[in-house]
Order: sequence, then C-alpha cells, then structure tokens
Amino acid sequence: MTENMEIGPNDRIDVVRRHSLTALVRDEIERNIVDGMLAPGDKLNEAEWAARLQVSRGPVREAFRALEQAGLVRNEKNRGVFVRTVSLDEADEIYAVRAVLEEAACRMLATRIDAAQLAALRAHVDAMRAARDAGDHGAYARANVAFHDAIVASAGNGKLYETYSRLVGELSLFRRTALSVRADAMERSLAEHRAILSALAARDADEAARQMLAHVDGGRQRVHEAGEPRAPNQTDDGDDALSARLA
Repeated sequence: MTENMEIGPNDRIDVVRRHSLTALVRDEIERNIVDGMLAPGDKLNEAEWAARLQVSRGPVREAFRALEQAGLVRNEKNRGVFVRTVSLDEADEIYAVRAVLEEAACRMLATRIDAAQLAALRAHVDAMRAARDAGDHGAYARANVAFHDAIVASAGNGKLYETYSRLVGELSLFRRTALSVRADAMERSLAEHRAILSALAARDADEAARQMLAHVDGGRQRVHEAGEPRAPNQTDDGDDALSARLA
C-alpha cells in the first residue's frame, strides 16, 4: 500500500479488531502469569493459546511480542516462547529502581492528593484485605499492583509514570511468589500499604516517602526469602514449588 492510497472502512475495522484481539490475548496471558497459573520457565504454545482463546494465531503471536517487550516472556530461537525467570540479582536491580521512582511519586502525590484519589487508594487496600482474608494470592497481587499504579499515576509526572510502567511487568514475575513464601507475608505487606496510605492521607511527604522505601525493601526481602533453599520438610501452605522459582 502506497502512502497515497486510502485505508477503506473495512480495513480500518480489521485493524481495530486485530488490535483489540491482541490486547485481550495479552491481558489473558499476563493474568495467568500474575496469578501464578503460568510459572517462570513455562513454555507458551502459540497454537494451544489460539485454540484456548478461540482466535487465530496472528493475535497470539503479536501478544507474545508485546509480552516480550514488557519483560514478561523471552523468545528463544528454535525453542519457543517461555515465561521469564528473574534472578535474585535482577530482582535487586528492579527493586532499587522501583524504590527511587515510588519514593519520588509519594513525595509528589502527598502535596496534591485529593479526596477522590484517597478514596481510590483506600478501595485498593480494602481489596487487598479481602484477598488476604480469602487467602487469594492472585487477587491480592492485582490489588497490590493497582495501589502502586494509582500512586504513581496520580503523582502528576508523565515521564515518571511511563518509566514505572515498564517495570510493572517484571515485578509481576516475582511479586506473587514473594507473597506466597510465608504464611504472614500478605499480613506484613498489607500493614505496609496501610502505613503508606495513612501518610498520604496526612499529606506528610517525608513520612510517605519513608514508608514507601520501607515497603519496597520489605518486598525485596520477601523475594530473597522466596529464593532461599529450604529444608525438604519445610512448607508454607503447600507453596514450596513457588518458593523455588527464584532460586
């Protein structure tokens, strides 16, 4: 198609439909990764996902590319597409960058937060509490992501949010594992989120930044706990397999 040729209505509809299908496929695969149904190292089969979602293989292939760009999967030549495995060293690097970004976001937001933004953050914390009570690690992880995304998005700095958004995919590769390694991990995490929310509600920028840094460091420590070798008879709610994924 030359640049002088117009795109017809049917072509435009096809483009929109294809883009929408790709986004839906990507979201479904990402949900499976975040919820732990797909583990680091698992292979993704294009034909199987196309059949499962009742779409052609094109949108699945494009979704794989988008997931690779987001850092969630890797494409190995002549072997296929696999869920990425994040090493402890990589996790430390991600948490170091995350700490800088979210500390800055808390400082920015604390000076400008309004009632609607506070209500949204409280709703996410309530969702985390409900997920903790239900023992639903996947739901907790989704509410956790939404809480942090809301803070950074509401800080009012587009470039900061753009940079943070690129980290979110990689964080999801080990966030759920870290919350599964100890029976009290969600309880500790929830307390940290409440402390951040309280500081933001008080519009205390220094305290909000301090609580966010403590929370990020707590998450990093939980990832290390998840990656440490454990005794064969040591269990935490049957999640030994999860704890080995970062080893």
